Amino acid sequence: MTAKRSAGILLFRGAEAKGAEAADPAAVVRAGTDPVSAPQVLLAHMGGPFWARKDERAWSIPKGEYEPDEAPEAAARREFQEELGMPPPPGDLLALGSVQQTGGKVVTVWALAGDLDPRQIVPGTFEMEWPRRSGRLQAFPEIDRVAWLDLAQARTKIVARQEVFLDRLEERLRG
Repeated sequence: MTAKRSAGILLFRGAEAKGAEAADPAAVVRAGTDPVSAPQVLLAHMGGPFWARKDERAWSIPKGEYEPDEAPEAAARREFQEELGMPPPPGDLLALGSVQQTGGKVVTVWALAGDLDPRQIVPGTFEMEWPRRSGRLQAFPEIDRVAWLDLAQARTKIVARQEVFLDRLEERLRG
C-alpha cells in the first residue's frame, strides 16, 4: 500500500529568502513586511474535539492530502485555499522538501513569502462521529484558528515531525 501524501504551504513574513529558486540569484523574495524584522510563520491550530484543549504540538502547516494524479505544488495551493478559505498570496514557492510523519504520511512543503490577516480566515470543515460511538455526525472546522508566530514560538507549537520545515526555512532565510 502506498503511503498517503500531503502538500502544504508555510507562509512567512518579515524576512528575506535567498536561494536558487529566485529568478535572479542576487534577488531576494520579499515578504511584504519589514525585511529586517524577525521572521514569522503562519500556523494553523488543528480543529475538532481531539485538539480543542491542546496547544503545544497542536499546530500545523496548512496542508492536505492529494491523489497521485495531482501535482504536489498544485495540491499545496488548493489545500491552502480549502483550509484557510482564501488563496495563497501570489509569489514563487520555495521548496522545503518532504518528511515522513509518525503515521507514515509523507508531507511535502513549500515556503511562500506573503502576508494575510488571520481574522479573514474561513476554515473548511470535516465531519466525524462525536461523541464517539454516539452514532451522531458533527461538523468541525479543519482548523479553529491561525496565528503569526516567530520561529521560537512556532517550534513549541508545531507538531513535532513538521518542525524540520521551520529549520529548513530558517536556513533558506540565512542564505
